[in-house]
Amino acid sequence: MIRDDIYEYSLDAHHDEETGKKIRRKIWIVTLVLTVITGAEVFMGAIIKQGDTWSWFFTKWAFVIMTIFKAFFIVMTFMHLGDERKGLRYVILVPYILFILYLMFICLWEGKAVGASWPATYAG
Repeated sequence: MIRDDIYEYSLDAHHDEETGKKIRRKIWIVTLVLTVITGAEVFMGAIIKQGDTWSWFFTKWAFVIMTIFKAFFIVMTFMHLGDERKGLRYVILVPYILFILYLMFICLWEGKAVGASWPATYAG
């Protein structure tokens, strides 16, 4: 029996240097994409003011879309879901997507109801 506390797990890596280079390149690309998207989010948050209704509306949706895109990259790359079969990806991702859509629906629907119930003095 092999003792787990002294077993060297790095000995189980069975790939050549070329495969290692591909893996490291993929990680660098994903890191660069995540950094660029985060930088764009920070820049938009610093530049665009909340006073303008339409630009702020599009900014909020841009934040939502960029955040979902970043979550997709993280899950597919660092959680290795991109290496799995398509059926397994759907089994894992579809319930989360449906749950997120449900939460967005509840937030929008209830926000509309709360906004309609406020007196005119509180409605911005």
